[in-house]
Amino acid sequence: MTDEDSLKLVNGLVKWFDPSKGYGFILNDDGGTDILLHANVLRNFGRSSIADQSRVCVLVQETSRGVQAAEVVSIKPPETDGQPPIADLDMDIIEHLDTLPLRPARVKWFDKSKGFGFANIFGNSEDVFIHIEVLRHSGFADLAIGEAICVRVVEGPRGLMAAQISAWDSGLATVTAQDGSVSERQDKAAQVAE
Repeated sequence: MTDEDSLKLVNGLVKWFDPSKGYGFILNDDGGTDILLHANVLRNFGRSSIADQSRVCVLVQETSRGVQAAEVVSIKPPETDGQPPIADLDMDIIEHLDTLPLRPARVKWFDKSKGFGFANIFGNSEDVFIHIEVLRHSGFADLAIGEAICVRVVEGPRGLMAAQISAWDSGLATVTAQDGSVSERQDKAAQVAE
């Protein structure tokens, strides 16, 4: 998948993605066959999983095995009803979520079947609670032990808890290089937004 001329920009909806299988499928907004999304392509975007029903923009390529995503350009979490994902997060937190700093963290452990896990913010020994519904609302399906992420943290009734989770490099998304240029991914995302 190196021929850049054969790549096409496509928007779609994640039909399903299984991190244990290492792949999933995207429904193309323009119709046609499903698009294969391989875990390696997702990892190149800085993610190990993606929630079903997330909106994605990907560069795709026709292969002998069908249409495959070659690069993820952007991911938007699944649509919500505007309500907090869990009762411990009130509407005031949700409305002002973007004002909380994105803090780099590493996943201590996460158990999808239990519905929760913990992460540690770099430079802070306190555990940060991660609820599966916050994870899903953030566009993730699962987290791996040791995975680097960014979190927006609030003080919950039992300690620190994640109010939002994003890819580890999301804190860099608005930062430009010292010479004033933007990254290739930022440039593609800006083109899609226009």
